[in-house]
Amino acid sequence: MRRFFLSVVVALLSIVAAFAHDPQKFSPEKFQADLEQFITKEASLTPEEAAKFFPLYREMQHKQRVVWQKMKDLGRNKPAEEAACKLAVQKRDELELEQKVILQTYHNKFFKVIPASKVYDVIIAENRFHRFAIRNFGQKDRPQPKK
Repeated sequence: MRRFFLSVVVALLSIVAAFAHDPQKFSPEKFQADLEQFITKEASLTPEEAAKFFPLYREMQHKQRVVWQKMKDLGRNKPAEEAACKLAVQKRDELELEQKVILQTYHNKFFKVIPASKVYDVIIAENRFHRFAIRNFGQKDRPQPKK
């Protein structure tokens, strides 16, 4: 019986060690670099255009994250009363409108640094990249999305 118990413990430790050896890690820096590389390629941004565009793009992302965090915080706990639920839905609507205003503001800023056709290509590339990243999250050595 002791031998069996010892075998089970050793087997479990081996399994735990195997999973702990190569944990799935998300690197925001790598994700951002991959996103920017993909957008640069898909939208055919020149190095000069990319140098002007990406600081604005990162600024937009930062403002969007602030609003997303507010939405996340708002959705953590469902209010117990109807009136509070109504207020939560209305607040969420306001935050979604704020997101759209941020997008519109930055799209207009983008038009000043890159052609409108490339802004369009950036929007499409960003959507494609995110869809692909979500679909393939957790897979090692993720290839880039194809056209």
